[in-house]
Amino acid sequence: MPEVADFPIRHDWSRAEVEALFALPFPELLHRAACAHRQHFDPTQVQVSTLLSVKTGGCPEDCGYCPQAARYHTGVEATKLMETAAVVERARQAKAAGATRFCMGAAWRSPKDRDIPKVAAMIREVKALGLETCATLGMLSSAQAQALKDAGLDYYNHNLDTDPEYYGDIIHTRQVQDRLDTLAHVRAAGLKTCCGGIVGMGESRRQRAGLLQTLANLPAHPDSVPINRLVQVEGTPLHGTVELDPFEFVRTIAVARILMPKSMVRLSAGRETMSDELQALCFLAGANSIFYGEKLLTTGNPDTAHDQALFARLGLTPMPVAEAHDDSISACVTTVHAGITEAT
Repeated sequence: MPEVADFPIRHDWSRAEVEALFALPFPELLHRAACAHRQHFDPTQVQVSTLLSVKTGGCPEDCGYCPQAARYHTGVEATKLMETAAVVERARQAKAAGATRFCMGAAWRSPKDRDIPKVAAMIREVKALGLETCATLGMLSSAQAQALKDAGLDYYNHNLDTDPEYYGDIIHTRQVQDRLDTLAHVRAAGLKTCCGGIVGMGESRRQRAGLLQTLANLPAHPDSVPINRLVQVEGTPLHGTVELDPFEFVRTIAVARILMPKSMVRLSAGRETMSDELQALCFLAGANSIFYGEKLLTTGNPDTAHDQALFARLGLTPMPVAEAHDDSISACVTTVHAGITEAT
C-alpha cells in the first residue's frame, strides 16, 4: 500500500469503481475523502454563497421535484424578473453577512434573447461589489453563454439532476443531452461550471453512483458540485418519497469529494432539515461550500446566525474570494484505488 495518498484527476471512472467506493466501510470512506480534501483545500475553510431568485415560478418544465413548475399546485406564485437595483441591494446585504459568491436564479426553461441584457446588467453591478457572480437561468445557447461571460459572470449553474438511467423517471420535458449541450456552451465561453444533482428522489445507490460518475467523467470537472437533498414540497410528484438515510447522504458527499478532488462540493438544498451533527459529518466528508441565508429559491435554508454559530462550534471560517488552493499532499496513508476490487 502506498505511503502517500494519491487522488489523481480522472475522467474515466467506471460504474463499478464508484459503487465500490460507496460500499466501503463508513470510517474508511470518510478517511479517504478527508485525505482528498486536504490534498487541495484547507479543511477549516468553507466557501459561502447566497442564492437569490430573481424570477420565481411559472416554469413550463415538469421536473418532479420542483415547486416552481407551472403545472403543479404548490402555492408558488409566478413573478416577473426583478429590477437590477433590487438585486444589487440584496447582494450588498449578502456580502455584509459574509457571502463571497452571489448566485441569481430564474425559473426559465431557457431565457429569451431579450432577457439576457437585463441579467447582464445585474451581473455587472453585483460583480462591481467585489462578489463572485453565478447565474442559473436554464438552458443556454452558445451566444447567450458568451454574452453572460462578457458581462463578467464567473460561474454558471446547470445541474444534471440525476443519473442518466433514472432521468426519464423525474423529467420528461427535456433530455440529459440538453443539459450536456448547455454545459458545453458554458465551458466554451470560458465560464466556470457549477453542476451537481439531487439525491433522495427514490433513486437507488447504483443510480447515485451513476450521477457522480457522469459528473466526474465530464470533459472538465465542475468547479462547484452542489449536492442537494430532496426538499419535498406538497403538490409535486415526489412529495411523499421515502427519505434518504442520512449516512447515505454523507457517503454521497464523500464519494463526490474523492471523484472530483479539486471541486467545491456544496451542501445545497435540504440543509434546513439537517442536524448540526449531520452537517459536521458532511464537512468531515469533504463538503466545503454552503448556501447562506434564510431562503434557497423557494425553499427554506438555515438562517445566517445559525450558520455562524455552527461555524464557530466547528472551528470553521468562510473561505476568501478566489482562494488559492494548496496542492501539497497531506500525510494520509491510503489511496483511492486500494480495496476497490475487494469491495465490489
